[in-house]
Amino acid sequence: MKSPSTAWSEKISPDEAARHLSDTALLVRMQEEKSKRLGVGRALHRKQVQGLHAKLEVLPNLPAHAQQGLFAVARSYDAWIRLSNGSMNKQSDRTPDIRGFGIRVLGVAGESALDGPARAQDFILINQEVFGFANSEIFVGLILAASRGAWAVPLFLIRKLGFGGGFSRLKALLKAQSLVFSGFGSEKFFSGAPISCGPYAARVRLVPPQQGKGPCADFVADLERQLAQGPLVYDLQLQFFVDEQTTPIEDASVNWQESEAPYVTVARLTIPSQSLKDETLAAQIEATTFDPWEALLQHKPLGEVMRARKVAYGGSQKSRGAV
Repeated sequence: MKSPSTAWSEKISPDEAARHLSDTALLVRMQEEKSKRLGVGRALHRKQVQGLHAKLEVLPNLPAHAQQGLFAVARSYDAWIRLSNGSMNKQSDRTPDIRGFGIRVLGVAGESALDGPARAQDFILINQEVFGFANSEIFVGLILAASRGAWAVPLFLIRKLGFGGGFSRLKALLKAQSLVFSGFGSEKFFSGAPISCGPYAARVRLVPPQQGKGPCADFVADLERQLAQGPLVYDLQLQFFVDEQTTPIEDASVNWQESEAPYVTVARLTIPSQSLKDETLAAQIEATTFDPWEALLQHKPLGEVMRARKVAYGGSQKSRGAV
């Protein structure tokens, strides 16, 4: 086990900004084409499974390296939760997919990573421990290929990675999407890429009160069943950068090993019993932004994947008129 370090750095290539703008223009065009048929929505994670209100309680007596930004003082915050399917389409919950768990912590105070005063602290999590790609370039190409049809995905991967590499990556993608998903109340969720924590850097993990075993047939009914038994209480955890080889900032495909960089529980997220038919709350949550860059400056997103998301999320939000 290694100690948290502040010796991280970002490495930005000269052509990165132009590439991000070009990729975002293509993603927004795809989003707008989808919106013509499906109604106004996000480029990805278009289907909101459920919107919920929650509480985030920052814990006392944290280690010094964790006492940064949102976690500097033990206190409670109101929060919104957006549960989603990762697809660009509004498809059945039974369809294999990546699942999203967005947390918007309300009532924060301080400078924003987007400049000006912070409106909220967002954590954007998925049920995959790593991003799956070293950077955003192939990921964007993959999404654009998928928007043309499933047939275009293997052709794109083979063209970019060669025959062997393309099929290897396709196999890994299909395996990741087809993993058994036991429900939003019993799965771990991850940031995949790091954020800053004051002078440190860390990945984020959300741990459920209990782990599920079998596949979930109805996400909303499963939540209703669990909430009828009492609040759902998750641990929000940080995994800190220790060195560039073990916990790289720029390569989002490398999993940070817990044996070298253990997680620290910094807060508890509580989803209380509530009606899952609150259409007003659902509409508010659907209309707002859930953006890793909607964050305190002390929790600025790090690495190429996160820098790409800054441009892409901004373009998507402008296109759909998000607030």
